[in-house]
Amino acid sequence: MIENSLAIFEGNKIRRHYDKKTETWYFSVVDILKVLLQQPDHKTARKYWNKLKERLKAEGSQTVTNCHQLKMVAEDGKMRLTDAADPETLLRLIQSVPSPKAEPIKLWLAKVGYERMRDIADPERSLDRAREYWQQHGRSEKWIQQRMMGQETRNKLTDYWQNHEITKEEEYAILTNLIHQEWAGVSVKKHKELKGLKTQNLRDHMNEAELIFTALAELSTRQIAESIEATGMGENKAAGKKGGSIARKARRELEAKTGRKVVTGENFLKPGAARPRLEQKKRGRP
Repeated sequence: MIENSLAIFEGNKIRRHYDKKTETWYFSVVDILKVLLQQPDHKTARKYWNKLKERLKAEGSQTVTNCHQLKMVAEDGKMRLTDAADPETLLRLIQSVPSPKAEPIKLWLAKVGYERMRDIADPERSLDRAREYWQQHGRSEKWIQQRMMGQETRNKLTDYWQNHEITKEEEYAILTNLIHQEWAGVSVKKHKELKGLKTQNLRDHMNEAELIFTALAELSTRQIAESIEATGMGENKAAGKKGGSIARKARRELEAKTGRKVVTGENFLKPGAARPRLEQKKRGRP
């Protein structure tokens, strides 16, 4: 399974994918070149990369061969294929680009790899970092606990999929969206649009109830899949629909009792933006 995220180097956003199978980060080559060239224009960096690829190929360098085309979020918000490379390949690539930023970004890439190795040896470190990040962004302890519990539930489901013939990135996306559509009544894309999100992680902007029902849907899906030993897309789709429907029924019952929608447009995009209603009520806010 490959996951998307953003890394930050001196204020520059660098897109990356994490390959769970090989435990490797792959970074957008164009984003790295933007930093090296100190060039904010994406098109200029892309043109530079195209010329550099031609030169490296002509020299017989394996650097270009070692790059992979992976789907990352483009400037228009859509998932598009782009050249990506692991830190080792990027370190060799950086040597081909004269830039005052070469050494700083080499050190940064080395640190990224080192942090990941430490996380593998001590997974609690990555959890502590995530908790600290959410605290810095104003999340309550209650919300953080729910977010982390939901992530653990999600990890157990994706581990099951990985061990039962679900291996492609698009397969994970299809199953995830199916479960979400089933419990929430909207697709992941529509849910993000409702919250005004673009490249942000949807779960990082869910309220407590949304997190709980997402976890319920994914927990139910995994347990149903395990009970029937679901293998491959067809059987795991069926398990996903059943798991999502369990959470949908619970959501509708709660909405009927409270008169409030679970799926909302609330988010954490700006300081002072509306907090989830459950927290507002607890704090005595209108």
